[in-house]
Amino acid sequence: MSRGVIQPSQQKLAEKLTILNDRGIGMLTRVYNIKKQGQVWKACGDPKAKPSYLVDKNLESAVKFIVRKFPAVETRNNNQQLAQLQKEKSEILKNLALYYFTFVDVMEFKDHVCELLNTIDACQVFFDITVNFDLTKNYLDLVVTYTTLMTILSRIEERKAIIGLYNYAHEMTHGASDREYPRLGQMIVDYENPLKKMMEEFVPHGKSLSDALISLQMVYPRRNLSADQWRNAQLLSLISAPSTMLNPAQSDTMPCEYLSLDAMEKWIVFGFILCHAVLNSDAAALSLWKLALQSSTCLCLFRDEVFHIHKAAEDLFVNIRGYNKRINDIRECKEQALSHAGSMHRERRKFLRSALKELATVLADQPGLLGPKALFVFMALSFARDEIIWLLRHADNIQKKSTDDFIDKHIAELIFYMEELRAHVRKYGPVMQRYYVQYLSGFDAVVLNELVQNLSVCPEDESIIMSSFVNTMTSLSVKQVEDGEVFDFRGMRLDWFRLQAYTSVSKASLGIADHKELGKMMNTIIFHTKMVDSLVEMLVETSDLSIFCFYSRAFEKMFQQCLELPSQSRHSICFPLLCTHFMSCTHELCPEERHHIGDRSLSLCNMFLDEMAKQARNLITDICTEQCTLSDQLLPKHCAKTISQAVNKKSKKATGKKGEPEREKPGVESMRKNRLLVTNLDKLHTALSELCFSINYVPNLVVWEHTFTPREYLTSHLEIRFTKSIVGMTMYNQATQEIAKPSELLTSVRAYMTVLQSIENYVTIDITRVFNNVLLQQTQHLDSHGEPTITSLYTNWYLETLLRQVSNGHIAYFPAMKAFVNLPTENELTFNAEEYSDISEMRSLSELLGPYGMKFLSESLMWHISSQVSELKKLVVENMEVLTQMRTSFDKPEHMAALFKKLTSVDSVLKRMTIIGVILSFRSLAQEALRDVLSCHIPFLVSSVEDFKDHIPRETDMKVAMNVYELSSAAGLPCEIDPALVVALSSQKSDNISPEEEYKIACLLMVFVAVSLPTLASNVMSQYSPAIEGHCNNIHCLAKAINQIAAALFTIHKGSIEDRLKEFLALASSSLLKIGQETDKMTTRNRESVYLLLDMIVQESPFLTMDLLESCFPYVLLRNAYHAVYKQSISANA
Repeated sequence: MSRGVIQPSQQKLAEKLTILNDRGIGMLTRVYNIKKQGQVWKACGDPKAKPSYLVDKNLESAVKFIVRKFPAVETRNNNQQLAQLQKEKSEILKNLALYYFTFVDVMEFKDHVCELLNTIDACQVFFDITVNFDLTKNYLDLVVTYTTLMTILSRIEERKAIIGLYNYAHEMTHGASDREYPRLGQMIVDYENPLKKMMEEFVPHGKSLSDALISLQMVYPRRNLSADQWRNAQLLSLISAPSTMLNPAQSDTMPCEYLSLDAMEKWIVFGFILCHAVLNSDAAALSLWKLALQSSTCLCLFRDEVFHIHKAAEDLFVNIRGYNKRINDIRECKEQALSHAGSMHRERRKFLRSALKELATVLADQPGLLGPKALFVFMALSFARDEIIWLLRHADNIQKKSTDDFIDKHIAELIFYMEELRAHVRKYGPVMQRYYVQYLSGFDAVVLNELVQNLSVCPEDESIIMSSFVNTMTSLSVKQVEDGEVFDFRGMRLDWFRLQAYTSVSKASLGIADHKELGKMMNTIIFHTKMVDSLVEMLVETSDLSIFCFYSRAFEKMFQQCLELPSQSRHSICFPLLCTHFMSCTHELCPEERHHIGDRSLSLCNMFLDEMAKQARNLITDICTEQCTLSDQLLPKHCAKTISQAVNKKSKKATGKKGEPEREKPGVESMRKNRLLVTNLDKLHTALSELCFSINYVPNLVVWEHTFTPREYLTSHLEIRFTKSIVGMTMYNQATQEIAKPSELLTSVRAYMTVLQSIENYVTIDITRVFNNVLLQQTQHLDSHGEPTITSLYTNWYLETLLRQVSNGHIAYFPAMKAFVNLPTENELTFNAEEYSDISEMRSLSELLGPYGMKFLSESLMWHISSQVSELKKLVVENMEVLTQMRTSFDKPEHMAALFKKLTSVDSVLKRMTIIGVILSFRSLAQEALRDVLSCHIPFLVSSVEDFKDHIPRETDMKVAMNVYELSSAAGLPCEIDPALVVALSSQKSDNISPEEEYKIACLLMVFVAVSLPTLASNVMSQYSPAIEGHCNNIHCLAKAINQIAAALFTIHKGSIEDRLKEFLALASSSLLKIGQETDKMTTRNRESVYLLLDMIVQESPFLTMDLLESCFPYVLLRNAYHAVYKQSISANA
């Protein structure tokens, strides 16, 4: 069928436009990377990473020579200057090939574009953005892409050096220039000033281009309105007309409604620069030109490359005769843009914030409205995207002194609402699919069929295409959506594009210019098909903000501003969400940049989430600090002043002062006079709730196939801060050996935990997991980072500070008080021992350290005991012969007295045993506290453990019994044999000494202690005090030491504990009875107090009985001893 000389279907205009536009973006990506980094494939690398040939000092003169002579290089006559390149020619060819052939590809792209533009002119194609939208848009896009590509190419400083070097190396290697070099070199020279050259080039294309641009007069002015005009028109509002809320959003120019304003301005500015003659002859063209010049001071060429409109246009027009009026127009528009554009766009952003918020809120409540009002969503996204990109571009290229209009602290809110709308579209995609499948089959197919039927002329090809449209739409059903069928209307859309090309040429039988209703109807149908199969692509088209990838500084600055402003911090999650856009800016012609852009998106997303979590953590820490301060006010130590004031009031004591001001009672901070009063704590809670909203907004987000979970960032930061805070709240000072009381630390930790627990009200995180991780680590010696824990700090303090002062005689253990108490000394201690060792403090310590921490404390105590026992064994070995004789001579008083005088280090033995007793007394306090705490927390489990322990049959194997004792000890229960002590003393076994010898040393140790007891009577400090139920020099602790050490040693050596303790009792009673016969008052001054030790030993021992003691030591002596010490106590007090 003849269509004239040129067959439109044979020209394949639609296919060529599609392919060339896509290739143009790919070429732009490659050329952009050459310009930015000097390496074609490195999108985000080091700017210094240019080829070495361009920076090598030795080659500098050769490179300059090539650039100066470019494109002609006389290789034969300039051997000296180019000699250096001879050695490098193979490397130059290898390394510059990618650069060189990229420029060749640009040249080929230019050839194809020029060929297509000539074809379009020859076909006299009709362009109208409102009718043949795809054809017009793709044509204008191609013109702008071509212009942009040549402009960026001209900005590559090293282009001549790269091309010239490669060609020289090629000539030296192959004996001739590269076949593409002459044309390529000429193109580089011709396009030194690309726009000037292209203005000449586009003279023949002026008619087509101007027609396409002038068709924008129906679209661009309507889109480029002020915020007030938008507001008056109730733009984007779903609730302004409730009665029409369910009506589908309709327009004759559907695709133009969400067409990028930024793209239109580029079309107008670059288009009218290239066909500038029309500005003098067409008022509509001039109006569009001026409006575009007044809206911006610069345009985006590609990514962060910008084009300063006014200067470039003025420079181009200044040399054209008769263009003074156009130059004046440009200057006036520039002034207008500088003075009003910033404020106009600021007001637009302000309007869009409220409009998008309303839209997102309504759609969240009624997602079904996404069907009829889908157009509003994509319009809103497109408008907002244009304003954000405008701000980003202009803020980085400010041309006026006042920058207020270019700093928007609320930009995060606008981006957030965009992300919210995007999320609604993704979430409720099936809702939109159902709606538009029904729309296409039930309405669009019928209307299109009628239109086709009413066409006066419809050639065969066009008829086939349109019939296929109707059939495709008619065959659609909701069941396909319900079955999850994947729709694909790309073929239908491409057919419509082809049909636009066929019907837009001048000699088409069916001219679309005469059937505009068909074009508008098909544009609407195409939009409806996109709502079914291309929602993701539509989101990219209307709301892609991957440009932020190339404005890293501005991006990070916006994020910081967002976090600093409490009212905006709830929107901070939009910045990590924007990182998910970055990969959409990559192109298959430059695949290597995917890795670098992906890395940048990952690092930025990680940084944003980390900063958000840090900010939330800091707010939580501040709240915790406030709460700890309030909890501290309730501590018992603060009530003394209040009690004192109350007592003084009652006694009505006259004081010289008028009276001290009353101290504020805890809780007054909760009393409000009015609701307007906002405390610091209120502000912190408000800021935290806002930020937590952001952290909790999405459970996870995927960036470049990596999944990020914002809540986990907060959890990890809380764990780290909680760990540091707990350790910090101990207030341990190594220099002064000061540390917080366990009860005070426990109060602070509980206050801290209460605040952390309240975080679950804001964010869906498992705070119990945080507590378990942190508090369990605090029960170990070191945490997961190798830092000291409260367990290690308190263990060190009790061992190195409190118990060391006990050994030095500054502190005594008072059994009546179950606490260690400071003794009056010349040098007073910096701490009060009772405040760290009484029942409440030890219980608090058990709460903090838990069974694991208390076990570590016990093991550390046992290590100290084992070192003392090791020293005691050495003393026994020194006196072994004498002690062996004494062991069998306890019924020979004179012989015993003689042997006793031969003993050495008697005082040392008693002192070391006393130290062991003190340590064991402290441990018994700790174990008792642990038992009390566990009985509250796990009473049933503790009672079960008690049953195990209490019902071990006597004939049970010792290994089994020790396992039960170990379990009991871990629960804080006292055991006949201390398993921790057994383990500690077992590790002392020496390879050089036989087990029999070890056993003998253990027996003689008990002998040594027994025969040494009488020497205590001569010590002034050995006097028994009934008030404290002990001795001020802690010798009452010997009872615990003797029993525990004997039980442990004879368990290890498999001896009879009972027999050895009977032997000890016989020796001790025999030795003590002898001092009853002494006449020297100095040696017997505290005889009665020492007698009482025997009673204490028996009372403490599970293996000895009072009957056994009676057989060795008359009970009457004990009774008299108790009577005597009580009398001494009364007389001393009197």
